[in-house]
Amino acid sequence: MKLDVKAFGITCGLLWGFAVFALTWWVIIFDGASDAPTFIGQLYRGYTLTPVGSLIGLVWALADGFAGGIIFAWLYNNLAGRNGDQQ
Repeated sequence: MKLDVKAFGITCGLLWGFAVFALTWWVIIFDGASDAPTFIGQLYRGYTLTPVGSLIGLVWALADGFAGGIIFAWLYNNLAGRNGDQQ
């Protein structure tokens, strides 16, 4: 079975993007907004634990998840194609 590379990339991008967005708001609700450096802030330029930062993180995570999903699906299809010939 092969994966649809584009659909898998979009799915991964949406899941990761909204996860970062939701987790940012979770932290804002319980701990308050903060400009303190975070690990994700080191990876995603402009990301902070603020409402604006959550939108910046959403955009970065959408792109990051999309690219990661495409790479994963492409690798899966190539490796599954090689192993599928042996059965």
